[in-house]
Amino acid sequence: MEKRFLKGLLILNLLILLPILYRKPPIRDWIIVFVYNGITNGIVDMILTSRKVIRYPVRFLPKKFRIHILFDFLIYPTFTVFYNQLTKRDKPFAVFYKLILFTIPFYFIELWAERKTKLIEWKKGWRWYYSFLSIILKSLLTRLVIETLRKLNFLTK
Repeated sequence: MEKRFLKGLLILNLLILLPILYRKPPIRDWIIVFVYNGITNGIVDMILTSRKVIRYPVRFLPKKFRIHILFDFLIYPTFTVFYNQLTKRDKPFAVFYKLILFTIPFYFIELWAERKTKLIEWKKGWRWYYSFLSIILKSLLTRLVIETLRKLNFLTK
């Protein structure tokens, strides 16, 4: 069941990704957000899995990776691009409350996956609020990085 669920997520995310990337210019900003988010997700997940804080018993390419490559390099970066597009012109309060609203479904999906499937196991005292807060902080950091690059004129207007 878990493998089929992951394959379904992969297909769904690929169908959603292209329209999101090309939805609103500037495309270069969204590619930078996607790549930055994917790289930093992979680094954080490698640290957590090597310290045995989180484990993914069922995942893509289990012989090559201990991390959840589908979430780290595709699902969460796609979410981040969409979130950044949605909040590009928003004031800080709107940026934050929209992030909370977007993060709540992620939390419930992760909680379901941890309790009912073999997709994720929390270890060493990891709690639901660590995942919730880490997604919020990571998304805000990515938003801050792209906004800083825009203000420094490294990206398009």
